[in-house]
Amino acid sequence: MDYILSVEKLSRVYKSGSRELTVLNDINFDIQQQETVSIVGPSGSGKTTLLGLCAGLDSPTRGTVSLMGQQINGLSEDERALLRNKHIGFIFQNFQLIPTLTAIENVMIPLELQGSKQAKSKAKGLLDRVGLKDRMTHYPNQLSGGEQQRVSIARAFCNDPSILFADEPTGNLDEDTGLSIEQFLFDLNAERGTTLIIVTHDLELANKTNRIIKLKGGKVVADEKSLIQAQV
Repeated sequence: MDYILSVEKLSRVYKSGSRELTVLNDINFDIQQQETVSIVGPSGSGKTTLLGLCAGLDSPTRGTVSLMGQQINGLSEDERALLRNKHIGFIFQNFQLIPTLTAIENVMIPLELQGSKQAKSKAKGLLDRVGLKDRMTHYPNQLSGGEQQRVSIARAFCNDPSILFADEPTGNLDEDTGLSIEQFLFDLNAERGTTLIIVTHDLELANKTNRIIKLKGGKVVADEKSLIQAQV
């Protein structure tokens, strides 16, 4: 079986002077195309570090990450950036929008980096899809937190990613706004057949994915179907 993401014997150790801090230790898992997966665990368990390694934002101390059948460890930073822009979407807890660009300009960025001539029309369509048709020319500081995260979702999907990484996508939002953001995220993900990996401390959100990988002390302590999937 071909996996979209494979992690094998993955470890990440940080050095501080003569001391070593092992954040991740011997992590192994495979993820199929169109799977939805949550990575959960207490603060300091290595969730965000693992996400960064899977997305090629950081390099492991030991072990390998294969994305789209390609081992990314040996790639240069430019090659990893090219792979990310072509195949990966990101959603962050703090939105990561560029403050000097309007909503539509923020969404267009990944497509403009690819030289797409459809950047504006695709961005318009996605912002309309997430309910921001009338807010396209607003700057981030003119938008609420929920609206900013909807812009972030539109940007994440605009280059039709094969896999999308979301790091605490509702962490900075109130409960009602968070639920609406989850709905947009899962609906768009289903429509486009994207593989979705979410880092979250919210077990209700985690149980909306197919599968939950639990980390503790830098190790996988459970890898199981979510409650919803288990009931299918």
